[in-house]
Amino acid sequence: MNVSPSVWLLTVAVLCVLIAADFLIGRRPHDVSVREAGVWTGVWVVLACVFGLVLYARAGGGPAGEFFAGYLTEKSLSVDNLFVFVLIMSKFAVPSRYQQRVLMVGVLMALVLRAGFIAAGAAIISTFSWVFYVFGAFLIWTAWKLVQDARKEEHDEEFEENKLLKAVERRFGVADRYHGTRLWVEQDGRRVMTPMLVVMLAIGSTDVLFALDSIPAIYGLTQDPYIVFTANAFALMGLRQLYFLIGGLLKRLVHLSYGLSIILGFIGVKLVLHALHESGVPVPEIGIPFSLGFIVLVLAVTTLTSLRASRRT
Repeated sequence: MNVSPSVWLLTVAVLCVLIAADFLIGRRPHDVSVREAGVWTGVWVVLACVFGLVLYARAGGGPAGEFFAGYLTEKSLSVDNLFVFVLIMSKFAVPSRYQQRVLMVGVLMALVLRAGFIAAGAAIISTFSWVFYVFGAFLIWTAWKLVQDARKEEHDEEFEENKLLKAVERRFGVADRYHGTRLWVEQDGRRVMTPMLVVMLAIGSTDVLFALDSIPAIYGLTQDPYIVFTANAFALMGLRQLYFLIGGLLKRLVHLSYGLSIILGFIGVKLVLHALHESGVPVPEIGIPFSLGFIVLVLAVTTLTSLRASRRT
């Protein structure tokens, strides 16, 4: 799909307006109710659906199907990311009234970093067609690792700070307590970071690791950078509200990792088949309608079996 620079600029401008509106609405620190989270989660889902319908009207069913398949995949992977966000909030004992601010800035950082990953992925794909083999093999390996992690129940472990975050803490120092929503304070004559900034950096940097499987996954559904970017943007921007809406229900999604492993494995196989087809090997390719239906079916079955299993427990 050919997207002009003016359309790119308009899309980014609209997304910036939506992000600014979201920031202004939630700028006052407060405890987010389930009702508030539910309303705004619905708003972001509706906005994503409206964008998909506009894409359908302007570009046809193919690009629209790719967007919805990519959006569902990124959204489901984002739900799995919420497990780690819960651990981060617990690790740093973030007061409940400040959690929405932490997530808002953390998700914004993640969106900017992912834009870089998407641009790099597009450049690599346009230059090296064999990268589809690498992406496919990586997704199949990630799917297997997800199954292994699910069996070990790694979601119950504590969050461990990565080396980059530890290095930043040593370099700038960290205040001994939260100071509202402030990011820097004076302590003992030295300007140091507050725990609020550390948590934001933890969420933003952790999402970079998540992008290592989510970006190849969506490139397995579409090679259009515009669709990859918008699907990621809409999936991430509703993540803060989703955290407060289903935060207490996350442990009930006991089969989510298995469902995600099936989806990632499926996309990995799809990528390998596409690479073989591009190399002239007469193999069948998996179309977007089948991919979209398969992803919806796996997510639906995973949710139902998770709720049944957690109810029995």
